[in-house]
Amino acid sequence: MSKTTTANQLAATSGSEVVASICQEILRRQRFLLTSHARPDGDSIGSQLAMAYALEALGKQVRLVNADAAPDHYREFPGVDRIEIAARSEAEADALIVMECSDLSRTGVAGLEGHFIINIDHHAGNRMYGAVNWFDESAAACGEMVFDVIRALGVPLSREIATHIYLAILTDTGSFHHSNITPRTFDICRQAVEAGVNPAAMARRVFDSNSFGKLKLIGALLDAMELIDDGRLAVLYLDDDMLAKCGCTNNDTEGVINLPLTAREIQAVVFFKANPTGDVRVSMRSKYDVDVRAVANAYGGGGHKNASGFTAPGRLADVRPQVIERLVAAIGEGLKSRP
Repeated sequence: MSKTTTANQLAATSGSEVVASICQEILRRQRFLLTSHARPDGDSIGSQLAMAYALEALGKQVRLVNADAAPDHYREFPGVDRIEIAARSEAEADALIVMECSDLSRTGVAGLEGHFIINIDHHAGNRMYGAVNWFDESAAACGEMVFDVIRALGVPLSREIATHIYLAILTDTGSFHHSNITPRTFDICRQAVEAGVNPAAMARRVFDSNSFGKLKLIGALLDAMELIDDGRLAVLYLDDDMLAKCGCTNNDTEGVINLPLTAREIQAVVFFKANPTGDVRVSMRSKYDVDVRAVANAYGGGGHKNASGFTAPGRLADVRPQVIERLVAAIGEGLKSRP
């Protein structure tokens, strides 16, 4: 598939055809720049680094750049220290591989527009901005898609590659809690384990490495948590003052939103973060058939059915009521379809 192939044509092709095109473009090029979305998570980091190790196994030159640093508990994973943190990149490359971004602006890195772009993503609403685009909403994580590319390239599944593929899947499925999991997910994880990944050790590194500050933050958030819709919707609030009092940064908030979902009655969680820029970051999580992505889409955001978010202009007091109303409606619809 050539650079001139249109987004509509690409969207109509099968996954195997797009993977073949991606492999073709990779094999004919030597220098690569890899990036993913701002405020990186386990899937974005795992996908980037798995791809980086695979390309280097083929003798390619690779640089990685992100707008923001990885959360602390990912920094000891192999290769994370190689990721350059920059608001703008002037790096020369034969191709830019963007993972986990529905739009190029989601990277938060300026200066990427002139590259030949390979776009790999599993989020609904991808704008097909690359020369080659692979969008697969059925993938539980972008790491699943990267795995398919690596296998198609004929690169052996080294322990480093397997570690990052497993990290991507482990985190983007909410530790195998989300409804986007398929047999394909577990088959890839099986191959990662056969390549040397220790699932118990991985889980401890990701989920059991909180700082004391994060524990204080969790306590403060849960203490101030609001329950709505007969306890089916949990509402969390955060601002920079709370972060400062707990000695935390924004990175320490990762995963906190999932905690209320461990209560049987709670069906969805919304996390409001008032930013000093005058807007509000809204993150949402849910169980079963409660579709929070539909709420995010209404505000120009996106994500998955059970994990989505967006940024809304204005004050929290103005943003909150309508978001709450939409989420209560989504919970009602989700409960209707439950057996």
